Amino acid sequence: QVQLVESGGGLVQAGGSLRLSCAASGRTFSSYTMGWFRQAPGKEREFVSAITWSGGNTYYADSVKGRFTISRDNAKNTVYLQMNSLKPEDTAVYYCAATIVKVTTLERDFGSWGQGTQVTVSS
Repeated sequence: QVQLVESGGGLVQAGGSLRLSCAASGRTFSSYTMGWFRQAPGKEREFVSAITWSGGNTYYADSVKGRFTISRDNAKNTVYLQMNSLKPEDTAVYYCAATIVKVTTLERDFGSWGQGTQVTVSS
């Protein structure tokens, strides 16, 4: 398994931007599909975005499409989530996750998870 550590969360006003980072340990990072999920208070954890091992394919939840961008740097063992035009409903704990499944957005397919980073968007 790969170990994941998220960073970059914080408090931002509506309309602002944040960039989340997820640093991974292990020499096989480039073989993993990486994903971002989030969990708002009182709600189930939900898919946000995913990127395949090469970065050639990206996937987004409809709620963030056009505002969030996922990317990865395999040389740095890091995946990013650039979040623009943030809304109060984006407030959640954001989790980075990894899977050996080549193409998936299903939470159950992701076997490695970070501890999460809090994103709070004020109105």
